[in-house]
Amino acid sequence: MQPYLVVATINELKNLEPLKRELMETNTKVVVVDEGNQEIRLRNERILADLERSYYGPKEREEWFKSRFGPGYKKYLEVIPERAHAETSFGFLVAYEEGAEFIVELDDDVFINGLIPGHRDNLFGGDGKTVHSKARWYNTLDSISLNRGGRFFPRGHPYSPETRAEEYSWESLGGSCVLNMGHWIGNPDFDALTILYHGGMDGKCDVMGERLLNEKVVVGRGTYFAVCSMNTSFVPKIVPAFYQLYMNAMGIDRFDDIWSGIFLKRVADHLGDRVCLGKPVGTHQKRPRSVFKDLKSEMDGMILNEWVWRFVDGEISGASYADSYLSLAALLEKGASTLNNENYRKFLALQVEMMRRWVEVVDSI
Repeated sequence: MQPYLVVATINELKNLEPLKRELMETNTKVVVVDEGNQEIRLRNERILADLERSYYGPKEREEWFKSRFGPGYKKYLEVIPERAHAETSFGFLVAYEEGAEFIVELDDDVFINGLIPGHRDNLFGGDGKTVHSKARWYNTLDSISLNRGGRFFPRGHPYSPETRAEEYSWESLGGSCVLNMGHWIGNPDFDALTILYHGGMDGKCDVMGERLLNEKVVVGRGTYFAVCSMNTSFVPKIVPAFYQLYMNAMGIDRFDDIWSGIFLKRVADHLGDRVCLGKPVGTHQKRPRSVFKDLKSEMDGMILNEWVWRFVDGEISGASYADSYLSLAALLEKGASTLNNENYRKFLALQVEMMRRWVEVVDSI
């Protein structure tokens, strides 16, 4: 068994160059999910030389599904969105099928040392402390020292005032976890509205993370948090319940990791497993991007984000991650039917359909 590193990218993987020795020493396999650009692949081949690695662009992904599902493969190929960050889901399938020890997901603009050891420690180690929130949400930026005062919340944390009351209780309780969200300094994971408010016209603002405050925080049962997939690890058994939602559809994007994290946390709570955040900490060197384009992509998702977590915050059944996830999908379907906006109902119906197909794909391998 070996760790697997999944990276979805259309860029040269410069952030993996300083990690190469560590990846070799930890026998980590790298799975690159890309768009099949041969020039970029040649550059990445030079970077990843001597590492065990594989590349999956659109053609390779299609062949993967065709070889496993035959003539009806397109129904399952559609589970992986096109030209969206949520393509990382495909890398999870590869790692799951090949028997990974654990899976790490890393964005191509996060530079980090101690990636694999840090995640291994938090996933399988017993140290840490557990937080419970009266507001039902933990603000992940409370684990980071920022360069300026004030109250800041990450992308995906609901705007409803009752979710932003930071009234926590703590206990000295750690334990092994099924998912660990590593942190980063540099550019925080803000939504476009926050970035714009603080003067960021190129997708970045002057609010910066400076250091990690807590190496391991276990998020208690019944408390949610915004899971960002930039630097995250998890054990293979959760893959049936960790589908990265189908984005870049109906004008909505950038909530694949947020909602997949909410769903996973609900299922893990149901099954009695722990989820945590903390180390390893990297540096986020965010590339310039249009804040207005992001705002447009996020706006409808921000509205739905006030409801989605409430829809699934109910009783679910099932003794496995797959069965519990299907039970949660039924809750989401029921909640979506209460929305007045037809486009929102259709969008969430699409998510439910893809979630169910995802479980079929994972069950088949």
